[in-house]
Amino acid sequence: MSMLFNQKLRLAIGFTTLLITSLALYTQSKTKQLAQENPLTDNLPFTTQQISLASNIQNTSSSKQQLAQASKAYSVIDEAQKPKFSVNSSQVFNSRKLPTTKVNFNQADLLATLSNTRKYFQDYGSLDPDVQRTGLLGAQGVTIKDILKTLDFMIAVLQEDIGNGRTTRLQDSNFINSNFRVIKWSAYNPQKSQQERLRITKYAVFTHPGSRKKTSTFNIPIYSLKDDLAASKFYTRYTKQDVLSGIYEPGGREYGKVEPLVYLTRKGLEEALMEGTILVNFPDGSKTYFNVDRNNEIAYVRGLAANAQKRYWYFREVDAIKGYGYKIDAKISIKPGVTFAGDVLNIGLGKIIVLEYNKGGRKNLQMGIIADTGGAFLPNLHQLDFLAGIFKNNKDFGQHVQELPDYAQAYILVKK
Repeated sequence: MSMLFNQKLRLAIGFTTLLITSLALYTQSKTKQLAQENPLTDNLPFTTQQISLASNIQNTSSSKQQLAQASKAYSVIDEAQKPKFSVNSSQVFNSRKLPTTKVNFNQADLLATLSNTRKYFQDYGSLDPDVQRTGLLGAQGVTIKDILKTLDFMIAVLQEDIGNGRTTRLQDSNFINSNFRVIKWSAYNPQKSQQERLRITKYAVFTHPGSRKKTSTFNIPIYSLKDDLAASKFYTRYTKQDVLSGIYEPGGREYGKVEPLVYLTRKGLEEALMEGTILVNFPDGSKTYFNVDRNNEIAYVRGLAANAQKRYWYFREVDAIKGYGYKIDAKISIKPGVTFAGDVLNIGLGKIIVLEYNKGGRKNLQMGIIADTGGAFLPNLHQLDFLAGIFKNNKDFGQHVQELPDYAQAYILVKK
């Protein structure tokens, strides 16, 4: 009886060991398969059905792990990748739902900007380490793969809805609440601890008269760096004031190292440096966009008057309004009304933003994407800059932005 019992016991133990070993081998194989996936080489776009099937794969991190991550201090970095201050993710981000009201945006313009941003990840993600940073949202369990999945899903939905001639489902807050994680973004401003909502500044592309040749009116050039000389970074030795003193003009100590692209007024130059892109109207009726290329690596100083800033940008001629990009030929083509400039190092490129604010006594929701950046946003966890449009002058611009908020509640959308 004892021998029979021992045999049965050994068989039971052996079967259990075999089962555990098989399960471990399967888990190891599956983990290795997932680890080999590279989100930056995903094809685009998918159908909504394919993306819905893919989105059923559950995150491997448990809620306890996410809470533990959220409690860790994150080191916020500046443009030079140096730490500036620390903050816990839970101080900035929390899960919420969108209010049940229509989400506003231009469908075609949002589709174009989403697609161009997604293509940037696909074409340049492996060359630009800055866009591979998970940033502060990483502590919420948000990965780069999640951001790409979000872009793919939204692109597919817009393509289907526009193709069928219907209002897109992305304007339905119930659809968004069902398909996306909605993460409330509370402003974190070390200088203004009481600030809760994001400050919403506005920028624009201004049209300016200009000349290809220097005249008495248009006597301030914007310059382009020559590729064969730029590698030495000679231009980082000079402030904006040095450039304006004539160092690149005939007789100047750096004459011949840059090329004048167009001549503007001093006001036109300052607006070009501030906005990043201008549209120049020439006497013959032609128009050309010019966009910032590289700067002199001197930081922008908040609160300092434009004329006193030492930061200076060199430009290139481009074919559209350009946003973020690690080099001029890679910059994302963007559209007004759906684009935000923000902190791409700590918040991240490609984040889908919904603003909530009151307009005409009613709650309003406005959607866009972080597809641009600037010196004022590195670092910056309390502000976004909204690309409002193309304007002839500051008066037209001012009238347009009167209806836009100075502060708003912001949400970030991540595909479930």
